[in-house]
Amino acid sequence: MSDLIKNAVSLGLGITIATKEKLENYVKELVAKGEVAPEESKALVAKLIKKGEEQQDALKEIVRVQLQKMLVELHLATEEDIKRLDQRIDQMEHKLQA
Repeated sequence: MSDLIKNAVSLGLGITIATKEKLENYVKELVAKGEVAPEESKALVAKLIKKGEEQQDALKEIVRVQLQKMLVELHLATEEDIKRLDQRIDQMEHKLQA
C-alpha cells in the first residue's frame, strides 16, 4: 500500500512540474497576444501555481481521509496496533521464560 501512495505522490509532483511549464507557456501566449502585460506575467503564473497547489493540497486531504476510512472498513492493523501486539508478545515471552 505504501508503494501505491508513494507512486501517487510522485505522479502528483510530476503533474505539478508539467503544469507549471504549461502555465508559463500559456501566460507567454497571453503576453504575445497582448492579453496580459509582460510585467504582470510572472505574478499571474505565481498566482495560478499557488491556486493549483491549494487545490492539490485539498485533494491530498480528501484522499487521506478516504484512505483512512478504507483502512478502518478493511479492519487492517495500524502501526500502533502492531506495536501494541509486539509489546504484548514480548511480555508473554518474558513471563514464559521466568
